[in-house]
Parts: sequence; C-alpha cells; structure tokens
Amino acid sequence: MIQISALPAFTDNYIWLLQDHRSHRCAVVDPGDAAPVLKWLEQHSDWILGDILITHHHHDHVGGVALLKAKNPHANVYGPALETIPARDIALKDNDRIQVFGWEFEVLAVPGHTLGHIAYYRHGLLFCGDTLFAAGCGRLFEGTPEQMYASLERLATLPEDTLVYCTHEYTQSNLKFAQAVEPANHHISERVEKVAQLRADGKMTLPSTLALEKLTNPFLRTAETSVKQKADEWSDQDNRSGSAVFAALRSWKDTF
Repeated sequence: MIQISALPAFTDNYIWLLQDHRSHRCAVVDPGDAAPVLKWLEQHSDWILGDILITHHHHDHVGGVALLKAKNPHANVYGPALETIPARDIALKDNDRIQVFGWEFEVLAVPGHTLGHIAYYRHGLLFCGDTLFAAGCGRLFEGTPEQMYASLERLATLPEDTLVYCTHEYTQSNLKFAQAVEPANHHISERVEKVAQLRADGKMTLPSTLALEKLTNPFLRTAETSVKQKADEWSDQDNRSGSAVFAALRSWKDTF
C-alpha cells in the first residue's frame, strides 16, 4: 500500500510524501525545504528516503535537495534534464519512465512556467509542480503562452479521474479569478463554497481531480464561448485560437 500525504513548507507550498508501507521506503516530490522532510524522517526512524522527484528548478522546489541528499546519500534524485537541479542523479526528458516502489511513472515535458518543467504521471496520479494548479496555472516565468497552453492541453487529455497533486495552496485565490471569468458557472460557485469550508477548518484543498479542473479551471476551458468572450472583452481583441485566449487569460490573471 502506498500512501500520499503533504508536508507543508514555507507559507503555501506542499512537499508530497509517498510512503510504501511494505518496504518502509518513502519518496518526496519538490522538497523546497529540507526541514519538514527531515523532521518527518526523525519521527519515523524506521523509514528510508529512497527517491526525490523534482519538477523544475525554482528554489521553493529544490532548496532542500542538497541537504536531503547529503543526509540520505543512497536516495535517487530525479529531475528535468533541461534544467540545473542540485544533486541530481538521473536527468529526465519527455516520455522517460521511472520506477518508484515498483510504480512506473511517465515523465511529461510541460514547458511554460519554466522551459524544462516536467510532470510525473501514472494512472490516477499526476505530480505537476507549478504547471497546473487547482483552478489555475503557473505564471509564465520562462516559457511562452503557446508552450503553456500546449502543456495544459496535454495534461487535459489524461483520464478525468486523475488526482492532481500541484504544489501550492492557491485554490481559493484562483477561484476568485475563475468566478470573474465565468460568473454563471455553478460548478465554480459550488467549489468556492466547499473550498471556503475546507480552509475555515484548516484543511488543504488538494489533490484536485482532472474532471473538476475541466469544469472549473478557466485555463482548461479556453474552448468555451463564455470564456473566450470574457478574454476578448478584457484584451479588447478577437482571440481566435485557444492559445490566444489562454494568453489573454494569463495576462488578466497576472494583474487580477
């Protein structure tokens, strides 16, 4: 049995912890801070850190890697081949496959937030870093709108029951923007209420599902007439392609 839980870091990051209860080996995804991971390992001294999976090079995702590797030298550090990742052992490119506790993950290149950003996917699970968020997507620090749009469209083709494990608690603020884009979308209104209750109770809003994202995430809904109309209205132009609608939405969100 493999359990997935979150180790909170900084103000709104989550480090995903995967535990294999058969072997007492664990893995972490995007440990921007070593401290939460080391604390967990100290509290669970019979567990071994075997794998460290990295989606992209930003410090809040890799800041803890070097120390974790130093204290756990047998752990394998996986990361994108196109980016500089501290202590990386295995460089990954699009369509590579890796084994974690006997689970096979496919590596998906999803440039946009950064140029070398990757995601890890196996049926039912997606660790997507800062590409796809609950009700949103990452800022374009390095890539183009066309790249990010293509990356999101690629993720949207995965099965709808896929659990989306992104790495920030941005859901509530993202939904405010989603409501501005689609004020009549009752799926968004329902999600706003549920998320508000979760946060009021001190609970996390992740993981999401791809099915829910396709109903409530404007960045996955660029083909909807109502979304295009709002993007056109904001940008004061006729955005004729999905990537153009996406670009308008992302620019709007950057100043929202």
